[in-house]
Amino acid sequence: MIRRNHNSVSTTRNFGFHKGVILSAAVFQAERRISGATDLARAIALIVLSWALAGSAFGQAMTKSIMSPPANVRPPYLQNVGIEQHLDAQVPPDLAFTDDSGRPVQLGDYFGSKPMVLHLVYYNCTMLCGEALAGLTGTMKLVKFDVGKEFDVITVSFNPRETPDMAAAKKKDYLHRYGRPGADSGWHFLTGSADSINALTKAVGFQYQYDPKSNQYAHATAIMVLTPQGRISRYFYGVDYPPKDLRMGLVEASQGKIGNAVDQVLLYCYHYDPATGKYGAIVNNILRLGAGLTVLILGIFLFVMFRLERTLPSRTPRINPT
Repeated sequence: MIRRNHNSVSTTRNFGFHKGVILSAAVFQAERRISGATDLARAIALIVLSWALAGSAFGQAMTKSIMSPPANVRPPYLQNVGIEQHLDAQVPPDLAFTDDSGRPVQLGDYFGSKPMVLHLVYYNCTMLCGEALAGLTGTMKLVKFDVGKEFDVITVSFNPRETPDMAAAKKKDYLHRYGRPGADSGWHFLTGSADSINALTKAVGFQYQYDPKSNQYAHATAIMVLTPQGRISRYFYGVDYPPKDLRMGLVEASQGKIGNAVDQVLLYCYHYDPATGKYGAIVNNILRLGAGLTVLILGIFLFVMFRLERTLPSRTPRINPT
């Protein structure tokens, strides 16, 4: 019997099953339109149309939260597993935890000056959490920003039975993998009580459940980028996070306090899509930027040519007397 986390209640709507009627009608209409075609062509067209409509229905079902399909289509052991985005929600600053040195802390102790990456794992996880921590570490190694300088990382165990000693061992391992000086002061590994863990996971939309048979937790995986004030700015899903996305997410969360002019240009050309948890190109902005650069280059060229024409001495043709 699976014990569910009582704070992990999915609110994702079911957008998928009511599309079945629409799918059937669309296929019927398509079949009538192509009745004059060969059987092979008709079959191919129907299959393609069915895939397209089914993909559209599934995409709508996943729009609210990419890691949370509707609860009634999940397997029984994953009924309360997923991630629901709470963009711009405030992470409670007064939640009490214990850091990797055994010192009591509150989450608000880390708020105030730098953007943060919040990562929810548990330290004795034998599969997904290790992959997620390794993926985050690898991504941070490819980003020029330094942990402890431009941003902080808060890794929190959602297993209330884990101890500060386990957090300290995990921190030592991943600081060694990260390999940059100063990260010790900026990467925090926390443990806490069930009440604090439940309040935090509920605030960020992280849903999980415990399976007593395997003594493991079923959970999704993601990182959340927080503003210096502790508001949720971005979600990135999976165990591998594109360095470009993480950098732009940190720049946005910092409100321009870190990064450079190139980052601002990239943020003008790329937009965060909550449905995918990634940054995508904004074609119109790229075209505007390209047009502006073209006009600027053309203007500079014309200006230089005009100045050259004025500064060069005029040459009149010499007439030899005959």
